[in-house]
Amino acid sequence: MSDIVVQCEGVSKKFCKSLKKSIMYGGLDILQSTFGIIPDASELREDEFFSVDDVSFELKRGDSFGIIGPNGSGKTTLLKMLNGIFMPDKGRITVKGKMGALIQVGAGFHPMLSGRENIYINGAILGMSNKEIGRNFDSIVDFADIGDFLDSPVKYYSSGMYVRLGFAIAIHCRPDILLIDEILAVGDIKFHYKCLKFITNNILKNGCTVVFVSHDRYAVESICRKALYLKKGKMVKMGDTLETIGRYLEDVKNEEKVSEKKSTGNFDAQGITGVIFLDKEGQVKKQFKSGDAVKIRFHYSFKDMVPNPSIGITFRHHDPRFTIVSSTDNIFSLHSGYDGLEVSQLQGQGYFEVSIDCLYIPVGVYTCVVCLYTENRMNLVRLYEEAGALEVLWKDDKPQRSLIELPHRWTKTPEAAV
Repeated sequence: MSDIVVQCEGVSKKFCKSLKKSIMYGGLDILQSTFGIIPDASELREDEFFSVDDVSFELKRGDSFGIIGPNGSGKTTLLKMLNGIFMPDKGRITVKGKMGALIQVGAGFHPMLSGRENIYINGAILGMSNKEIGRNFDSIVDFADIGDFLDSPVKYYSSGMYVRLGFAIAIHCRPDILLIDEILAVGDIKFHYKCLKFITNNILKNGCTVVFVSHDRYAVESICRKALYLKKGKMVKMGDTLETIGRYLEDVKNEEKVSEKKSTGNFDAQGITGVIFLDKEGQVKKQFKSGDAVKIRFHYSFKDMVPNPSIGITFRHHDPRFTIVSSTDNIFSLHSGYDGLEVSQLQGQGYFEVSIDCLYIPVGVYTCVVCLYTENRMNLVRLYEEAGALEVLWKDDKPQRSLIELPHRWTKTPEAAV
């Protein structure tokens, strides 16, 4: 007996941008099929486009499969086809086993009924009997953590409460295949990690196949052994999760470089005129490896005297948790300390330089934002949103699971005599 539970073979799905034309095309297709004429699904008519285009993969029992890609790449459409909400226009999908899905917040809930009543209704939709629901009822309520709102109409629930209740019901129906869209991002951080932990420690260990769509690369890395990268409906890469995410990040980085080239005229003739990044030999670079030394040089040019200036920098990582803040003034140096540099005025041409001995920050691309303050150090004179960018790489250029690479060593004490 084959272990394959999900098989997609050349699956495509098209939509129409115009509602009127979509209705017209639908009526025309029905009319043609009445006379035995089968419409050619591979042909795109005016205003039609492929949301998913020729996607193929297969999943075995117990597989954990991530789907990543930018907004509008067809991830949710693919999940809805797997769940049977949409039928593919081309290709074939074969699913073996009970399906559980979390694709849309509040799907399957009646807004006027209470959480208690919706547990029974939604559980029945997912194939659970009344006895099964009753047996798991307390566990569902405990996992959802909706407290005193159990007997309140769900129309009064927040989106986070919807997700908690929907997820709790879906996992207790013991599906063979669980589809999870990025709706988990709606819940709070505590529930988010509770779900990830449950997926890893319970669902996957019990042999359930998980298809997980998320923009959170770290969540995908922690759950999924394989991943698919979609872009504009097409498969770009599929395989090992870290390699697939690496390809996705590479494309994002290249797009940022193109955007950076287009954004000319960022600096003025007066003010901060340029920002460059130097290695320990004084060579201009844009890529540094973890632990490297880096100097950031800010060139300035002021015809008129600028009293009591303060220059602040921020490195913005694509993950907002990793942002570095520093400045020449302790008021703005919220995260990196203040070394006591005082500047009474600026005039003429010159540069500031900040030295970082060891660049121990998470890998990725950082955009440099520069702020120039004056007078009372709260008066913003200039803001340079895209002053430059640098990329931090691993020393061995291989993708790693950890966020940051720290120097370390292991030791072992001699064994004591028994």
